[in-house]
Amino acid sequence: QVQLVESGGGLVQAGGSLRLSCAVSGRTFSTYGMGWFRQAPGKEREFVAAISWGAGSTYYADSVKGRFAISRDNAKKTVDLQMNGLKPEDTAVYYCAAKTSTIMVRTASSYNYWGQGTQVTVSS
Repeated sequence: QVQLVESGGGLVQAGGSLRLSCAVSGRTFSTYGMGWFRQAPGKEREFVAAISWGAGSTYYADSVKGRFAISRDNAKKTVDLQMNGLKPEDTAVYYCAAKTSTIMVRTASSYNYWGQGTQVTVSS
């Protein structure tokens, strides 16, 4: 059984920073591709960032490129999302997700496991 638990969300002023972390249980964490998605009220869940199993490849949504950075520590079984230069439009529930395949990293339905989400609120 794979479980994902996010932490690090909160309230921050525009221009500030937050670091989200996702702890993953399961013996095969190092083989999973990992991603972060977000969902704002009344909107569909959208891709934010993803990282390959060996951290050799990272992917970002255009809206966060240059502001957010995804990283992983396979020894600690964690994946982090450093968010800088936050904007009010970044306000959403952020979800960590894991996938066993290497394709379609920007597509939510391709992920096998999901966390419960953590709220990020950016005030103007």
